[in-house]
Amino acid sequence: MKLTRRNLLIGAGAGLVTGTAAPALAQSGGHEGHAMPESAPLPPRRDGGKVRTLNGWSLPHRMVGGVKEFHLVAEEFEHEFAPGSKALCWGYNGGTPGPTIEAVEGDRVRILVTNRLREPTTIHWHGLILPSGMDGVGGLSQPKIGPGETFAYEFTLQQHGTHMYHPHADEMVQMAMGMMGLFIIHPRGGDHVDRDYALLLHNFALHPGTRRPDPAVMQDFDLWTFNSKVFPAIEPMVARTGERVRIRVGNLSMWNHPIHLHGVQFEVTGSDGGRWPKSQWRREVTEIVGVGQMRDIEFTAVPGDWAFHCHMSHHTMGPMGHDIPNTLGVDQSGVEEKIRRMLPGYMAMGQDGMSEHQDHTDSGHMKGPENTLAMMAGKGPFGNIEMGGMFTVVKVRDDLAPGDFSDPGWYRNPPGTVASRVSTDPAYGAPVRRKTT
Repeated sequence: MKLTRRNLLIGAGAGLVTGTAAPALAQSGGHEGHAMPESAPLPPRRDGGKVRTLNGWSLPHRMVGGVKEFHLVAEEFEHEFAPGSKALCWGYNGGTPGPTIEAVEGDRVRILVTNRLREPTTIHWHGLILPSGMDGVGGLSQPKIGPGETFAYEFTLQQHGTHMYHPHADEMVQMAMGMMGLFIIHPRGGDHVDRDYALLLHNFALHPGTRRPDPAVMQDFDLWTFNSKVFPAIEPMVARTGERVRIRVGNLSMWNHPIHLHGVQFEVTGSDGGRWPKSQWRREVTEIVGVGQMRDIEFTAVPGDWAFHCHMSHHTMGPMGHDIPNTLGVDQSGVEEKIRRMLPGYMAMGQDGMSEHQDHTDSGHMKGPENTLAMMAGKGPFGNIEMGGMFTVVKVRDDLAPGDFSDPGWYRNPPGTVASRVSTDPAYGAPVRRKTT
């Protein structure tokens, strides 16, 4: 069967390719004329580098003739966005995003890329300074990596900073299916932070009841993700009081995201161009990360549980219907009964807002479509958090041990520091109101 985009989308997918193809020869780096050595399999590890990738890991390397050699595998797998929502996605080494590559400025790196998809692919090293033939644009700077083939990319790292990798072949489909990863280059002289976190912003169109992302959607997405996870499945970021924390954020979604951190004024210290001179740092509480951009933010941790999220309100929600009537203020008591005769189990909502949605879904009263998450989710120490999508928590504690990344549970607020009820009377007090004519 001829491989076409239509065949791909309706289910040909990215199955495993049997057999072993000869590796393509690198066009530079002294490997023309002989095959690349095979890498011994290395197990995934969460502490594979200096950076903590939320819900992810850093890719181990091995030294071959003074070169740091990594091995990426493009393939299909089942991915869980959060409990109750799984999809057949594409990515690298069994995950989306793929494993984070960490190296040091000045390193010579070789990255083997094996294609176990059923269509050609490439990898573009987003933001890296390298030879044109290693840039990864299929048809322009290299031949595409065919199914079953392994190509080698080899270059010397001439910079430092937070960067990304993703395909530049059938890009609309492959990125929409989850193919992306982080490439972090540490400065040769080092820099000091106590905690170093990294995440990629992305989006998926997983229509209700389906099991494959839809690559034809441009903006109206169901799932807005940090590292291909949605709240409450996104790991918290933890720190000890007074530690210096860096969060590296890259955006490979189809939208710009104003990323907001509660509790501190952070400093924006770097971008696609690497770490900025200190004279260029600026204080913010919200930083827009544009499509295809990177931003590094740093702050000194203060105790508490602090929200970290996109400030686009729909991006911190789970799947929702966008083309529905506005029912705010509408008495639906009679309509609900009539609709229920045709649609058993129907529940009217939205007359006074949508706050009751999570109670209904958590209790099982409102069963959603198969393999589809609720619009609101997550519970905190004071009740429903009513979030989803691009949302997680920065948890800072006085007694957290250095290097301890375990979840410390919810923050115990000192007495007298929690907002509390003073009345249940809606006519309480004498607030000043604007006069109306």
